[in-house]
Amino acid sequence: MLSVSIYRSLLRLYPALHRERFGEEMVAVFGKMQAETATKNMLDRGMFLARETAGVVGGALLEHWRVLGGDSIGLWFPPRRFTMRTEFRFPKTTAVLMMIILAGVVMAIKKGETISSSHVNPPIGPLPPTHSVLLGGIFLTLAFFYAAGLIGWAILFAMRRSGVHRLAETSGGSK
Repeated sequence: MLSVSIYRSLLRLYPALHRERFGEEMVAVFGKMQAETATKNMLDRGMFLARETAGVVGGALLEHWRVLGGDSIGLWFPPRRFTMRTEFRFPKTTAVLMMIILAGVVMAIKKGETISSSHVNPPIGPLPPTHSVLLGGIFLTLAFFYAAGLIGWAILFAMRRSGVHRLAETSGGSK
Protein backbone atom coordinates (compact mmCIF):
# COMPACT_ATOMS: atom_id res chain seq x y z
CA MET A 1 0.00 0.00 0.00
CA LEU A 2 1.22 3.45 -0.86
CA SER A 3 0.12 5.03 2.43
CA VAL A 4 2.00 2.49 4.57
CA SER A 5 5.22 3.17 2.65
CA ILE A 6 4.71 6.94 3.11
CA TYR A 7 4.00 6.39 6.82
CA ARG A 8 7.14 4.25 7.14
CA SER A 9 9.20 7.01 5.51
CA LEU A 10 7.66 9.60 7.85
CA LEU A 11 8.80 7.49 10.79
CA ARG A 12 12.37 8.34 9.77
CA LEU A 13 11.72 11.73 11.38
CA TYR A 14 11.87 10.02 14.79
CA PRO A 15 15.24 9.43 16.50
CA ALA A 16 16.86 6.10 15.61
CA LEU A 17 16.43 4.54 19.05
CA HIS A 18 12.72 5.36 19.09
CA ARG A 19 12.32 3.95 15.58
CA GLU A 20 14.05 0.72 16.55
CA ARG A 21 11.89 0.25 19.65
CA PHE A 22 8.49 1.29 18.31
CA GLY A 23 8.71 1.59 14.52
CA GLU A 24 7.31 -1.79 13.50
CA GLU A 25 4.54 -1.58 16.08
CA MET A 26 3.56 1.89 14.84
CA VAL A 27 3.48 0.65 11.23
CA ALA A 28 1.36 -2.35 12.23
CA VAL A 29 -1.14 -0.19 14.10
CA PHE A 30 -1.28 2.25 11.20
CA GLY A 31 -1.92 -0.62 8.78
CA LYS A 32 -4.79 -1.92 10.91
CA MET A 33 -6.32 1.53 11.25
CA GLN A 34 -5.96 2.15 7.52
CA ALA A 35 -7.69 -1.15 6.77
CA GLU A 36 -10.60 -0.08 8.99
CA THR A 37 -10.93 3.25 7.18
CA ALA A 38 -10.64 1.67 3.71
CA THR A 39 -14.41 1.14 3.56
CA LYS A 40 -15.20 4.75 4.46
CA ASN A 41 -15.65 7.66 2.08
CA MET A 42 -12.85 9.74 0.61
CA LEU A 43 -13.22 12.60 3.12
CA ASP A 44 -12.87 10.25 6.11
CA ARG A 45 -9.81 8.59 4.59
CA GLY A 46 -8.26 12.00 3.90
CA MET A 47 -8.95 13.15 7.45
CA PHE A 48 -7.40 9.94 8.79
CA LEU A 49 -4.23 10.41 6.72
CA ALA A 50 -3.96 14.09 7.70
CA ARG A 51 -4.44 13.29 11.40
CA GLU A 52 -1.85 10.49 11.32
CA THR A 53 0.66 12.61 9.38
CA ALA A 54 0.30 15.47 11.85
CA GLY A 55 0.63 13.00 14.71
CA VAL A 56 3.84 11.52 13.33
CA VAL A 57 5.41 14.91 12.68
CA GLY A 58 4.36 16.29 16.09
CA GLY A 59 5.45 13.13 17.88
CA ALA A 60 8.82 13.19 16.15
CA LEU A 61 9.38 16.81 17.16
CA LEU A 62 8.50 16.05 20.78
CA GLU A 63 10.72 12.97 20.81
CA HIS A 64 13.68 14.91 19.39
CA TRP A 65 13.03 17.62 21.98
CA ARG A 66 13.03 14.99 24.73
CA VAL A 67 16.20 13.32 23.45
CA LEU A 68 18.11 16.58 23.00
CA GLY A 69 17.47 18.23 26.31
CA GLY A 70 15.06 16.37 28.48
CA ASP A 71 11.41 16.83 29.13
CA SER A 72 11.34 20.27 30.67
CA ILE A 73 13.83 22.45 28.79
CA GLY A 74 12.32 25.87 28.29
CA LEU A 75 8.92 24.79 29.52
CA TRP A 76 7.15 25.78 32.71
CA PHE A 77 6.07 22.20 33.19
CA PRO A 78 7.32 18.92 31.78
CA PRO A 79 4.97 17.70 29.01
CA ARG A 80 5.29 14.05 30.07
CA ARG A 81 3.37 14.80 33.27
CA PHE A 82 0.18 15.48 31.33
CA THR A 83 0.32 12.75 28.70
CA MET A 84 0.58 8.99 28.62
CA ARG A 85 4.14 7.77 28.29
CA THR A 86 5.76 4.36 28.63
CA GLU A 87 7.12 5.30 32.06
CA PHE A 88 3.73 5.22 33.78
CA ARG A 89 0.25 3.90 33.17
CA PHE A 90 -2.03 6.45 34.88
CA PRO A 91 -2.31 10.07 33.72
CA LYS A 92 -1.63 12.41 36.62
CA THR A 93 -4.25 14.89 35.48
CA THR A 94 -7.03 12.45 36.38
CA ALA A 95 -7.11 13.56 40.02
CA VAL A 96 -7.25 17.23 39.01
CA LEU A 97 -10.03 16.61 36.51
CA MET A 98 -12.01 14.62 39.08
CA MET A 99 -11.66 17.51 41.57
CA ILE A 100 -12.91 19.97 38.94
CA ILE A 101 -15.92 17.77 38.23
CA LEU A 102 -16.63 17.44 41.95
CA ALA A 103 -16.42 21.21 42.37
CA GLY A 104 -18.91 21.62 39.52
CA VAL A 105 -21.31 19.16 41.15
CA VAL A 106 -21.00 20.95 44.51
CA MET A 107 -21.63 24.32 42.85
CA ALA A 108 -24.70 22.90 41.07
CA ILE A 109 -26.05 21.58 44.37
CA LYS A 110 -25.52 24.95 46.07
CA LYS A 111 -27.12 26.77 43.13
CA GLY A 112 -30.12 24.44 43.28
CA GLU A 113 -30.48 25.01 47.02
CA THR A 114 -30.30 28.76 46.49
CA ILE A 115 -32.93 28.69 43.77
CA SER A 116 -35.26 26.50 45.79
CA SER A 117 -35.01 28.79 48.81
CA SER A 118 -35.43 32.04 46.88
CA HIS A 119 -38.59 34.07 47.27
CA VAL A 120 -38.84 35.04 43.61
CA ASN A 121 -41.08 32.10 42.84
CA PRO A 122 -44.65 32.30 44.08
CA PRO A 123 -44.85 30.75 47.51
CA ILE A 124 -46.16 27.22 47.57
CA GLY A 125 -46.36 27.06 51.30
CA PRO A 126 -43.95 26.97 54.16
CA LEU A 127 -40.91 25.00 53.14
CA PRO A 128 -38.84 23.44 55.88
CA PRO A 129 -35.19 24.43 55.82
CA THR A 130 -33.03 21.77 54.25
CA HIS A 131 -29.46 21.07 55.12
CA SER A 132 -27.21 19.13 52.80
CA VAL A 133 -26.01 16.13 54.79
CA LEU A 134 -24.67 14.51 51.63
CA LEU A 135 -22.10 17.25 50.99
CA GLY A 136 -20.04 16.60 54.14
CA GLY A 137 -20.03 12.87 53.44
CA ILE A 138 -18.79 13.44 49.90
CA PHE A 139 -15.86 15.51 51.12
CA LEU A 140 -15.02 13.01 53.87
CA THR A 141 -15.13 10.10 51.41
CA LEU A 142 -13.04 12.02 48.89
CA ALA A 143 -10.43 12.85 51.53
CA PHE A 144 -10.27 9.22 52.68
CA PHE A 145 -9.80 7.78 49.20
CA TYR A 146 -7.38 10.53 48.22
CA ALA A 147 -5.24 9.72 51.28
CA ALA A 148 -5.44 5.98 50.52
CA GLY A 149 -4.38 6.60 46.91
CA LEU A 150 -1.55 8.85 48.03
CA ILE A 151 -0.28 6.16 50.41
CA GLY A 152 -0.50 3.53 47.65
CA TRP A 153 1.32 5.80 45.22
CA ALA A 154 4.06 6.49 47.78
CA ILE A 155 4.59 2.76 48.29
CA LEU A 156 4.79 2.12 44.55
CA PHE A 157 7.09 5.11 44.09
CA ALA A 158 9.36 3.85 46.85
CA MET A 159 9.50 0.45 45.13
CA ARG A 160 10.25 2.18 41.79
CA ARG A 161 7.24 0.52 40.23
CA SER A 162 4.15 2.05 38.67
CA GLY A 163 1.40 -0.52 38.66
CA VAL A 164 2.30 -3.01 35.97
CA HIS A 165 5.81 -4.41 36.30
CA ARG A 166 7.91 -4.24 33.19
CA LEU A 167 8.46 -7.52 31.39
CA ALA A 168 12.19 -6.94 31.17
CA GLU A 169 12.46 -6.58 34.94
CA THR A 170 10.46 -9.72 35.71
CA SER A 171 12.14 -12.08 33.25
CA GLY A 172 14.62 -14.40 34.93
CA GLY A 173 17.14 -14.67 32.11
CA SER A 174 19.63 -12.10 30.92
CA LYS A 175 19.64 -10.65 27.44
